[in-house]
Amino acid sequence: MMPLTMANTGESLTIKKVGGKEETKKFLESLGFVIGGAVTVISEMKGSVIVNVRDSRIAIGRDMAMKVMV
Repeated sequence: MMPLTMANTGESLTIKKVGGKEETKKFLESLGFVIGGAVTVISEMKGSVIVNVRDSRIAIGRDMAMKVMV
């Protein structure tokens, strides 16, 4: 298991754990970061990670991406 920030660009992975405080978990889950879900890293730029989750492109901060374990 590793944080989403360590994934390679273009790599499709399965979410294994969502960490952080309860409100952080709920926020990430509302964006589609659920255990067992697929996530693909599109790119990283200026401290943000752009990912593809549930057929949507989402940019999240590096600190949030560290809480998503794949």
